[in-house]
Amino acid sequence: MAKMFVRTCVFIFLALIYHSSQADDNQVFLAAREAFRAGQAEPLALDAYALRRSVLAPYLDYWQLRLRLKSASNAEIADFITHHADSPLSQRLHTEWLQQLGQQQDWNTYLAEYANQPNPDSSLQCYAWQARNATTTPAKPTAEAIMLWQAGKPLPPNCYTFYGSLFANKSLSAEDAWLRARQAFLLNDVATANAAFSFLPDGSPFNPAELKLANKYPVEFLNTPHDMQERTEQELVRYAVVNLAQQDAQAAAAQWTRLQNDYPELARKAVWGTIGLHGSLQHLPDTLKWFSQSDTSLLSDETLAWKARAALLAGDWPTVRSSILAMSRAGQSDPAWRYWLARSDLIRGEKQNANLLLLPLSREFNFYGLLAEEELGPVVSKPAIDFSPSIDDIHTIHQLPGIRRAILLYHMDLRTDAHQEWRWATRTFDDRQLLAAAELARQEGWLDCAINTADRTRDLHNFGLRFLTPYRDAARSYAEQYGLNEAWVYGLIRQESRFISRAHSGVGASGLMQIMPTTAHWIARKLGIRHFRYNQLIEPDTSLKFGMYYLKTIQQRLGNSDLLATAAYNAGPNRALRWRTQPTTEGAIYAETIPFTETRDYVKKVFANTIFYARSFNQPNTSLKARLGGVSLTNPAPCINNTDTGACADIP
Repeated sequence: MAKMFVRTCVFIFLALIYHSSQADDNQVFLAAREAFRAGQAEPLALDAYALRRSVLAPYLDYWQLRLRLKSASNAEIADFITHHADSPLSQRLHTEWLQQLGQQQDWNTYLAEYANQPNPDSSLQCYAWQARNATTTPAKPTAEAIMLWQAGKPLPPNCYTFYGSLFANKSLSAEDAWLRARQAFLLNDVATANAAFSFLPDGSPFNPAELKLANKYPVEFLNTPHDMQERTEQELVRYAVVNLAQQDAQAAAAQWTRLQNDYPELARKAVWGTIGLHGSLQHLPDTLKWFSQSDTSLLSDETLAWKARAALLAGDWPTVRSSILAMSRAGQSDPAWRYWLARSDLIRGEKQNANLLLLPLSREFNFYGLLAEEELGPVVSKPAIDFSPSIDDIHTIHQLPGIRRAILLYHMDLRTDAHQEWRWATRTFDDRQLLAAAELARQEGWLDCAINTADRTRDLHNFGLRFLTPYRDAARSYAEQYGLNEAWVYGLIRQESRFISRAHSGVGASGLMQIMPTTAHWIARKLGIRHFRYNQLIEPDTSLKFGMYYLKTIQQRLGNSDLLATAAYNAGPNRALRWRTQPTTEGAIYAETIPFTETRDYVKKVFANTIFYARSFNQPNTSLKARLGGVSLTNPAPCINNTDTGACADIP
């Protein structure tokens, strides 16, 4: 006992000496974080003692426990999870513990703890199925296990252990391996297909050279003779056609027309559905003809969505309607398909049915909510519920340990941890608490968090917090200089960066207006700025100037179409032009049929933002349909230059 007391005293003394030169708790915390990353237990222990009374202490406790997770007792781990339930660290450790229990095959403990996991990923699900089979009489695989297998998407290694046991006890057959491989081929994922074939008695049935040819050069492969009596050849040919469809659906349709008679009816229809999907993505005029040779019951919600989009471009409202009604209940609940189903009802003259869809949709603050509001007209108005939190409301929120941790982490530029801590602390908040938290985030300069938190309310709202207007003087000045609508500019910046001046995207874009390096240097040359450095874009004034110059340039080069310019800002001018159709397309349909998911969502959100900012700025035109306008091959005219690489080729 005496020796332990002496060691404790020495430890405390060393800790005090160690930290006497530390400037503040933040520096100690960051040093502890680096010690954890380096696996240095002793410096971490000193830091943990120094911050034992800090609101950030749970992080140091977590790091210490993580370094010895394999030797820690189950009781110790469970104790941490219980005592730190107000932090996302509790769930993080719980997930890591489950992974460890699964690796150790401690199935009884695993199943007891798995019941407390709210959002298990596929790895944890597979461990759970494996645990149940190990602790009870093995049963037939659950519907969820079969669905995960048939999805054809990559799986964690432990899932293959579980599915291997199902093949071993004959719960899954060779046909199940073929089915998964075929689904993987639809995703052009040869590696996952081969992993499925590993469960066949003789492994992959394909000649590697033939598989490579079908993958890399599908036309060459399809134009060589094949023995269609052999299953492997049939599957390779089908894979090559599907692979070709991703590149050129028209060419794939021609090949499949020639080859389909060697396949049963179900296989023929399945491939036509895939060709239809890619034809829709490529905006090809024969898309609906290809879909008509498929079977609606074979189509996923995603494929049915693209069938509906192809029908929108073709003006085929009955097919729009039937495609939406064929979706699952979850698919039909998407705001996009509620809106377009209502539009199809209006075309049919079923105004009452349409209004039953439009009225609740009009109370949602998104692209389709605004369109629904315009369809209903001025008779139906959204209830104006605007709530401003009191000082006491904000103070109460600020006292919560999780909120304080989040703010400290944010000011240390540990944004990922800060956001996780914030989301965890606010996950059960009501509207009043959310708006108080949003205002607190705004006061702390955490603008993206303020916006995202205010966006989550259901009945009480504060549009000043949802649609913040920082840097207003500079933004207004450059908008006027370049002749841009201020609401549109703010709508775009809100979507690009949430007003984070130091924002960096995964692909390299920087600043408030998220400009890529090549584009930034092009703009600098156009503006006559010498010795430009890319890191200057983190300066709000520079980012606003460069971004608005670029936005104005592409707007002018795209016939002054805000819609095309918005799509071009995200995906490039040539793509925005390529997505036009003939005859003239309603702006909302152009936006709906953009093939890139990211750009499609981006355009919708920018224009919804624009309308709310226009209302905030008291601008006269707040009609979304009017701002979207119409798009066709000839109006606006494409921008052409003297190069041979296509329209707008000189714009990065």
